[in-house]
Amino acid sequence: MAGKKQNPENKVKANLKFTKDQLISLYMEYVLEHEKMPRSIFKFCRENSLTEEQFYNFYGSFGGLRKGVWNQLFDNTIDLIDKSPEFESFTTREKLLTFYYTFFELLTANRSYVLFTLTEDPEMFKNLDQLKGLRRRMKGFANQLIREGNEDKSVKILKQSETIFSEAAWLQLLFILKFWMDDNSAKFESTDIVIEKSVNTVFDLFDSTPLESLLDFGKFMWKEKMG
Repeated sequence: MAGKKQNPENKVKANLKFTKDQLISLYMEYVLEHEKMPRSIFKFCRENSLTEEQFYNFYGSFGGLRKGVWNQLFDNTIDLIDKSPEFESFTTREKLLTFYYTFFELLTANRSYVLFTLTEDPEMFKNLDQLKGLRRRMKGFANQLIREGNEDKSVKILKQSETIFSEAAWLQLLFILKFWMDDNSAKFESTDIVIEKSVNTVFDLFDSTPLESLLDFGKFMWKEKMG
């Protein structure tokens, strides 16, 4: 392309300064300001004083970037809980609770973007396509938790329960996410209650004592639905 030749040293410095988090922030701001995804990487980069190379250093398309937002939310959640000195001493149940509370705090901080991007297309499943990377990460995290839980039990859960537990954790995350999107309570306190009750229910199911928790959770959901 014609134009003034850039100093290679300056180009390297510019690329070193620009981060994935910055690209994600610029993308989220664009989506909120324009109420749509950008169409052209060239125009998006030009509007934000970036080179296309800086964009492609992290993602190959806007679709990849869209998935990357959710991956980064998950990774930031893990980074935060790993920094807690008490986390390693928590039970498996407490670790999952901590994850959910932290993850939804981050979602709340970015609620406008999350609500828009998950309702943008009238077809729900098209909106969920961006969660594929999050699903892999969540199931991997859940697998790790159930393995840790199995090691603490004198009678170990059958190996296939790792698959069952990880899939249950993913479906649970989707359920809580939908509840949070519709939650109108102050400071999303109802979502916090759903997190606690749903996690306790899942673990009680695996401990073969589900009845009381299921009834308690069902009563809460009925109250929320009818309230």
